[in-house]
Amino acid sequence: MDTTGTLDEALQRLHACGPERLGRLTNHAPMAVEALAARGRADAVHRWLDLYADRLEEFPARVGRLATADDRRRALGDPRRVADWIDHFGRELADRPWREVLARWWPRLLPGLYGGSTHPVIRVGHAVRSLLAGPETGPRLAELAHGLGYWAARHHPLAARPAAPVTGSAAAALDAVVPVAGRTGGFPERLARVTALPDWTTAVTDPAEAHRRLSELVRAATHRYATHGHGEETMLVHAATAPNAVLRTLPALPGELWAPSLHAAWTASAAVTAMYAPDAPVDRAPTVGCTPEEVVERALAHGDEHVLKLTDTALDVGDGPALAAALYAIELSRPLR
Repeated sequence: MDTTGTLDEALQRLHACGPERLGRLTNHAPMAVEALAARGRADAVHRWLDLYADRLEEFPARVGRLATADDRRRALGDPRRVADWIDHFGRELADRPWREVLARWWPRLLPGLYGGSTHPVIRVGHAVRSLLAGPETGPRLAELAHGLGYWAARHHPLAARPAAPVTGSAAAALDAVVPVAGRTGGFPERLARVTALPDWTTAVTDPAEAHRRLSELVRAATHRYATHGHGEETMLVHAATAPNAVLRTLPALPGELWAPSLHAAWTASAAVTAMYAPDAPVDRAPTVGCTPEEVVERALAHGDEHVLKLTDTALDVGDGPALAAALYAIELSRPLR
C-alpha cells in the first residue's frame, strides 16, 4: 500500500486529462502510476509521468448530463459521451459506497469489456486495487469514476460464439485458440474477425472454481507471453493484463458475479490470442537471473507503459516463467525515451 500520498497527487494531476489521445489511443498513465506505487516505487511516479506527459490530452468536452435511464442506454458505447459518463459515475460514487456502485454496474458493463482494446477494464482493475488497499481517498474514488466512465463510453460486445468445449488447463485452452484469418489492421478490425472461441468457462458456476480458473488463466497467459510475445509485443500483453484486472476486482464483487466475470475474462484473453498470436513460439526455455525487485527496476528504466503493466501482473503471478515474460517484454518493446 502506498502511504506517501504520491499516488493521489498523480491521479489528481491526471484527472485533468482525458482517457485517450488522438481519438483512439489509450492514456495509460493512471494504470502505470498505480502499478509503480503498488510495487513500492512511488518515488518514481512523477518522474515517469513527466516523461509520459506529451502523450496526455486535455479532458474532453461534455455533451450533456446523463440524467435518465434512457439517456444512459443511448449513450452506452458512445465515445463522444466519455466526459458525461465520467461525470455520471462521479455523482454515483458521491452518493453511494463504491462497492455498491461497482456491483450495480459491473454486470451491465461486462459484456462490453472488449471496447478500447480492453483498457477500460484494466483501468478499473487498477482503481479497485488502490481502493482495496486503502485509504478510500477522493482521488482514488475519482479514478474509479474515470475508469467506469471510460468503459461505458467504449462499451463494445464481442459477437464470437462458443466453439467446441475444451477441458484441461488454461494453457491448453489458449493453445486451442484458432488464429483469425487476415491478421492485419487495428484492434477493432481484428476483433470483428473473431467469430468463435473455445468453450472453456461456460460450465463454471461456482464462485470458488471461477476464482481458481481465473487465477490459472492469468498465470497461463503471462507464461505464454514469454514464448509468444513476439507475435505482437504490445497487444499480447492484454491477454494477461485484462483477465488480471478482472481477477483483482473479484474481492470487491458479490460471489454471483464471479463466474460471469471468468467468462468475460476468458473470451478477452482468447480473443487477443486469436488476433495476435504468432505462427510459432520461440524455441527457448524462459530463464530469469534476477530478483523480482530487479525486474521492476529494469521495467522502470525501460519505461514503456505496457512493460510496466505486464511486469506488475508478472509479480502477481510470482514465479520464474512470469518474470521471464516481463523480461521478454523489455527485450521486445521500444523504451519510453
